[in-house]
Amino acid sequence: MTALDKIRILQLGYEDWTGRFPLPENISLLYEEVLEQAPEKPFDLVFLDRAPLPEEIMPLYQASKAYTLFVTEQVELEGEADWLYQSRKGRRIAVSDLSDFLLHEARNYFPKPYGEKFNPGSLAISRDFKGSVRWNGNYSVCLNGDFGEKLCQAAFWRNNIPVFSGQCIDLWLEYRKDPGVRIALTVTQFVQGSIADIQQKWEFSEEELDQVVRIDNQMRDGAVFVSLSAAGCGELQITALHDRYSRRGHGHFLPGGERYVTSEREEVFCYFDPGDLKPPLNVYFSGYKTLEGFEGYWMMRKLGCPFLLITESRLEGGCFYMGSEEYEEMIRSAIFRYMQELGFTSDQVILSGLSMGTFGALYYGCDIRPHALLLGKPLANIGTVAANERLLRPGGFPTSLDVLRYLCGNTDVQAVQRLDARFWDRFDATDWGKSRFVVSYMIEDDYDASAYQMLISHLHSEGAQVYGKGIHGRHNDDTGTIVSWFVSQYKKILYEDFSRKAEK
Repeated sequence: MTALDKIRILQLGYEDWTGRFPLPENISLLYEEVLEQAPEKPFDLVFLDRAPLPEEIMPLYQASKAYTLFVTEQVELEGEADWLYQSRKGRRIAVSDLSDFLLHEARNYFPKPYGEKFNPGSLAISRDFKGSVRWNGNYSVCLNGDFGEKLCQAAFWRNNIPVFSGQCIDLWLEYRKDPGVRIALTVTQFVQGSIADIQQKWEFSEEELDQVVRIDNQMRDGAVFVSLSAAGCGELQITALHDRYSRRGHGHFLPGGERYVTSEREEVFCYFDPGDLKPPLNVYFSGYKTLEGFEGYWMMRKLGCPFLLITESRLEGGCFYMGSEEYEEMIRSAIFRYMQELGFTSDQVILSGLSMGTFGALYYGCDIRPHALLLGKPLANIGTVAANERLLRPGGFPTSLDVLRYLCGNTDVQAVQRLDARFWDRFDATDWGKSRFVVSYMIEDDYDASAYQMLISHLHSEGAQVYGKGIHGRHNDDTGTIVSWFVSQYKKILYEDFSRKAEK
């Protein structure tokens, strides 16, 4: 973790606010009477205190990001100005609220998000716990026994979390337990450089843990120590502790980022950018990543289209977007909801991803039946990916075994076959119509060597098309070439099928 970067604000109007409103040290405000050209990179916040001129619309579009455009209440927006407001998910703000917003809310629009997960390997069990302890790979730790009548420490995380002055951290505990077990979470912040002097402490009850809890540090820098207490009798399964830079209600990871959670405390995150409001909607599934957050923001933004980013945080770096019906319905519903908001049909949607993200695109493609699926290093046989860990790729992707066990309850040959079939049964039952499959694959792929060939052999829809490009190497040998090809094919589809040119 690093300290939060400076927040850059653009203000367009007739009066410079720097002399009118006090600004925190980590915020810089650039006043422009007239915006003549777009900046090299967009601002973190943009304020309009007057109606933009026609020649300012595109520079403002490029200077701003979705959910970060604010327009003062007296400004009238018409025509292209209203289009800008809609495309950037703009918000109105009263002049009387500006001072408070700049002092207290602007800090939540920092440019670089951060999130991480502490897996079971970082968990230590209290010496006072006398029950049984079972480690389930990299997925969870199960404590079973009598925790006592009063809440006492059952486990703690070895790695402290640095928290800077003025910073807020979101914490989410992933766990399951028997009804006879009660839990609570204690967060202790130490004085910087000390392991004994306590600066402040937070305690969260089980009821409070039903929601994300926040550590809002208004004191000095100092690392926090997280401890889990338990009482009662039964089983407590501790899956993971997630910590993320908090935007205090202004979005998860990115401003406007959405979080969905199942009854089993499993999360999925979506970020929607309306772009220019014109087809297509580009949906991008994040690949495997140990640091939490969205992948591909800048890549998708440069395409200029509406886009939807989807990411998940289960297991070590993701669980291929498969899960319970409740979990999968959250993802399906999100895609359909934004299609509906834009007024787009399935043939105005492109599903895409790299590596693990390709499976998300293929799996939910069975529901969407999009115009195109753009896939780099496709993975379709997730059971086989796990099986290859034993001999073909030992130690290369151990999380694949956790995925297999998590989704099928076992790691035997039958489980491998069931997990592979889970996808192909869906794929084979889908009428793909005129969908295009644009695929770049590794010829010597050590994760799923047959994915591309099987896509071809299983694709029986008359109008469907497949375009493939093979690159020599194993799964992770030439990611750079795959990404370059991926972007070039995106631009090609947008130009040929939607008469669009991507932003430079």
